[in-house]
Amino acid sequence: MPDKPRVIVVDDEPDLREAVAEYLGQQGLSVRAVGDAAAFRAALAEATPDIALLDISLPGEDGLSLARFLRGAHGQTVGIIMVTAAGEVVDRVVGLEIGADDYVAKPFDLRELLARVRATLRKVEAARAAIVLPAKPAERIPLGPLTVDIAARKVMDETGAPIDLTAMEFDLVLAFAERPGRVLTRAQLLDIAHPGGSDPFDRSIDVRITRLRRKIERNAAAPALIRTVRGAGYVYDG
Repeated sequence: MPDKPRVIVVDDEPDLREAVAEYLGQQGLSVRAVGDAAAFRAALAEATPDIALLDISLPGEDGLSLARFLRGAHGQTVGIIMVTAAGEVVDRVVGLEIGADDYVAKPFDLRELLARVRATLRKVEAARAAIVLPAKPAERIPLGPLTVDIAARKVMDETGAPIDLTAMEFDLVLAFAERPGRVLTRAQLLDIAHPGGSDPFDRSIDVRITRLRRKIERNAAAPALIRTVRGAGYVYDG
């Protein structure tokens, strides 16, 4: 969240929205005030707010529609406070059902509004903190007792010493390490070793696998890492 939480006030009453914007701005918030849904969507395209203060009774597209749109686009990472007229119980309930965090009824006290904004900001912060970031791709992958260092394009033995491989041999090792248990056909391996299709003979892969085994297997005559699947191709069992 930025140093100053961003609030968009959407209300078709100019005096009210300006009074709210001025007051919240004095309380350390960055506030933008607009009068209708079109202006709100334009403002949203420029910057995502932390809180949207939505009047339900807007001309044209109403606040409930905007709340539904916000929830669909941003989940719980944008707070929504609905503004209702006194006694609009049905609209209030609908607003909460579609995902509004809170509501305030007109006429309201600005100090109460500020308290509700701050409480909603805490909910937004908690929701953003709960988002699980995707795991970083593994930089190293095991291949039996060996280690494949993707960034360095190296394969190390049990002691950490690098094994001397050609670029094509490394690409083959990486293909097996990334697909444990999956049989790779000669055609697939040929495409990996020769992505430009410069070698039309899929049996050339057999020669390359034989050379590779001599470098990475403890016993190339009885390979334990890259196993032959007759009639299909090769597999690393993992």
